[in-house]
Amino acid sequence: MKLTEKSAYIKGLMEGLDLDSDKKEIKLIKALVDLVDDLALTVTDLDEDVDQVFDELDAIDEDLTDLEDVVYENDEDEDEAFDEDEDMYEITCPSCGETVCVDEDTLMSDNLSCPACGEKFEIDLDGEEVEDAEKEE
Repeated sequence: MKLTEKSAYIKGLMEGLDLDSDKKEIKLIKALVDLVDDLALTVTDLDEDVDQVFDELDAIDEDLTDLEDVVYENDEDEDEAFDEDEDMYEITCPSCGETVCVDEDTLMSDNLSCPACGEKFEIDLDGEEVEDAEKEE
C-alpha cells in the first residue's frame, strides 16, 4: 500500500466511526488525519522529484561517459600514432634555448623550426658526427 492509500484508509476509518465533530478530541483527531494526508501527498511528490533527478543524473552520466570516450579515444589514437621504435633526437634551439625532440626525418628536413619561438634553423651534420652515432648503435 502506498502512503496516499494508507492515509485515505485512515481517513475512511475515521469517517466510518461517525464521531461527534463538535467534541474537541474529535476535532484534534480530524486535524491529525488531515496532517497525515498532507504529509503523505508531500512525500509522494518528493519521491517523484527524486526519481526524476535520478533519471536526469543517469542521462548526464551517460553523456559524460560518451564525452570521455571521445576525448580519451583521441588521446589513445595520438599515442598509437607515435612509433616507439623510431629514434628521437634532442636538439636545442639556438634562438631561445628550448630543447626540442624530433625524429630523424624532421631532423634532416629543411623546415626545422622551434615550436616555442617559431624560429627556423638548420642543423649541421658533418660526416664524422653521423659516423660516430652509427658506431654507438
